[in-house]
Amino acid sequence: MPEFLELHSKTSKLLRAAADAAVQRHGLRLGQDHLLAALWAEDGRTPGEIAAAVNVTTPAVTKLATRLGESGLLERRPDPRDNRLVRLWLTPAGRALQGPIEAERQQLEDRITATLTQTERTQLMKALAKINQVLVDGA
Repeated sequence: MPEFLELHSKTSKLLRAAADAAVQRHGLRLGQDHLLAALWAEDGRTPGEIAAAVNVTTPAVTKLATRLGESGLLERRPDPRDNRLVRLWLTPAGRALQGPIEAERQQLEDRITATLTQTERTQLMKALAKINQVLVDGA
């Protein structure tokens, strides 16, 4: 296996596990925090809009939204202008998770990059953004 792919795969698995543990402390599973973050940025989005924002499928958002709705963190409401659409809205409990989840994510990022200099952090972010763009462009 190519060196970059192997290291990235190992690192990605460890990072996902650490991120999942961080959000589980607040009753969430990894992925649910991304859906909530999309609503924290802009409440009242459709599942399709959220799917595009977090780069997953609309059925995946629908499944996550069902679980979050059952947990009392969001609610579905029909679009007032188009009855074919449903919009997702945060409840007060869903809104209240923003600060704690963002703090958990920041603490995790700080912990895993603690051994990097500021220059190394900047270079890492630039390199990852370039790799991400290549994949987005389909190359």
